Amino acid sequence: DPVLLAPRLVPMKERGLWRDETIDLYVRRAVERCPDKTAIAAYAPGDAPPVRLTYRALDERVDRIARSLAALGVGRGDVVAFQLPNRWEFIALALACVRIGAVANPVMPIFRQHELTFMLTFGEAKVFVVPKSFRRFDHEAMARAMMPDLPHLRHLVVVDGEGEDSFHFVLSRDEFLDIFLDDLELPDLAKKTITKSDNVLPARAGYSVSGSPSNLNLVRTMRNSLSRRIALNRPRPEDIRLLRDEIAELEASENDPVRLDFLRRELERQLRRTRVIPFIDPVDVRFNRFEMVPKPATQAVMFCLMDVSGSMTEHMKDLAKRFFMLLYLFIARRYRDVDIVFIRHTHHAQEVDEETFFHSTESGGTVVSTALDEMNRVVASRYPTDDWNIYAAQASDVDNIVSDNPRLLRLLENDILPLCQYFAYLEVGEETDIGHPRETNLWLTYEKVADPGRRFAMRRVRNRGDIFPVFRNLFARDQATVGGSTA
Repeated sequence: DPVLLAPRLVPMKERGLWRDETIDLYVRRAVERCPDKTAIAAYAPGDAPPVRLTYRALDERVDRIARSLAALGVGRGDVVAFQLPNRWEFIALALACVRIGAVANPVMPIFRQHELTFMLTFGEAKVFVVPKSFRRFDHEAMARAMMPDLPHLRHLVVVDGEGEDSFHFVLSRDEFLDIFLDDLELPDLAKKTITKSDNVLPARAGYSVSGSPSNLNLVRTMRNSLSRRIALNRPRPEDIRLLRDEIAELEASENDPVRLDFLRRELERQLRRTRVIPFIDPVDVRFNRFEMVPKPATQAVMFCLMDVSGSMTEHMKDLAKRFFMLLYLFIARRYRDVDIVFIRHTHHAQEVDEETFFHSTESGGTVVSTALDEMNRVVASRYPTDDWNIYAAQASDVDNIVSDNPRLLRLLENDILPLCQYFAYLEVGEETDIGHPRETNLWLTYEKVADPGRRFAMRRVRNRGDIFPVFRNLFARDQATVGGSTA
């Protein structure tokens, strides 16, 4: 939205008062000319030493803040509101907004929840930056309490005023998972990353000057109206009311006819301007604009296979469950639809619900191939390989029946691995086994298919602290397409 209107822009450019340059450009020039010159001297309350920043140091901090805002999804035209006292963070944040094209919206530290809720809603603030506390007031607690009432707000950033970099981001659960899993990736996604591309859904695409009444953006329209009325100096209703009140007093007293005549003419002029400058003009109106964009119908299924014979203790099942749920969270971040199938086995296998899978025990020997047979059956009946990305994770603690190993190996090589995007085998054990892993015949059998380049990997875990390091090792970006075994 224009701030400097066209009728004023041309003469100001002719007089050299407007150069089409941002303040960020002036900062960069200062960095080039005098990088070690003091740019900011920020004095803290009490006995704390002042923070002095050179132009080079200021530029570096502005750049870091700008990258952090961009990482939060702040882009050109997005509003960043900040309620900061007179400290270096205020200047650096304002410059960072200019650097990425965002709109800086500073609000005074004296404002509280009532005023701020209106301001941030009216301004459609996407990010709100507050000090942790200022003058014995807890701004962070206030901001957290406001968040449910701010429909446009996506991120709260807290400045604690301590340390070299004092910005602390308050992350939502989804944001935490994005960062937590950021440098991991699923292996071999080329096969069925997109199964359908004919679905289209409306997506926000800015604003339009025309559209359906149902798409009217009231906040943007009123903001445009307010900007135009301020720029054109439209009389406010309270100003006209005050004029009328003063005229009524003078008419009743008949003390100052000259003043009365002046006020009548001023009232007429103000009313004329009110008629000429409408409260809402057609140029103010904005509609939400939508574009129909293709939405790939990506989908995945994760098979959890676990030996549930009597030798699997509660500790071992807990390790397996933690690994399975971490894998489920990871896959769910990459696909819109994720199914999970639980298959347990002893000498026979069956698909069960989650409660039975993790909490019910059975007696019997261990025939691992029965679990792969059951997985094959479920895939054939419900999950066509052309439409589904298939992942499998298996947890076991014991040897397989020796006579079953050749068949198990054939099933893996000929049936299971060709249809899987990834297969992970987790050997779980007791904490007392750390440092003395026993080579089970199942481990030795699986090692034959765990060559580099296959979509198969195997790891051992003995305690809860092993789970995430093993998980990261399996799905690290530079390891995502490489199989192998690790003790």
